[in-house]
Amino acid sequence: MIDVVDSATRSRMMSGIRARNTRPELLIRSLLHRRGYRFRVHVADLPGKPDIVLPRFRAVVFVHGCFWHGHDCALFKWPGTRAEFWREKIGRNRGRDQEVREALLASGWRVAVVWECAIKGKAREPSAVADALVAWLESDSNKWETRV
Repeated sequence: MIDVVDSATRSRMMSGIRARNTRPELLIRSLLHRRGYRFRVHVADLPGKPDIVLPRFRAVVFVHGCFWHGHDCALFKWPGTRAEFWREKIGRNRGRDQEVREALLASGWRVAVVWECAIKGKAREPSAVADALVAWLESDSNKWETRV
């Protein structure tokens, strides 16, 4: 498949994608805050610098973009150009995600993952995801992930 924009434009577009304070992350933070939860963001002392850290619940929340973390959903599609590069990059991201999750669990933290596809699109209801996340926070479960 051929890219629909030239390489300079694609490079500029890709470099503009942020790692922190993305729209999905800000949305989840806002929904949690409205429900009365207080948290820290991007704590450098923890493995993987979790997007949201709730020390009171000893819980962390990662808000993953489906493309960058290789989620098996409708939003993820392997790029047609530089396929080898992208397979390696996304594979490394997946491996690092697993290592970070294991390190956090081993040190007594509870880990949740909210996928972009769970809150993006007209058919999705982000408040339902936030309700499920809150229910997980109040439970004793160690791991939670959005179901799509």
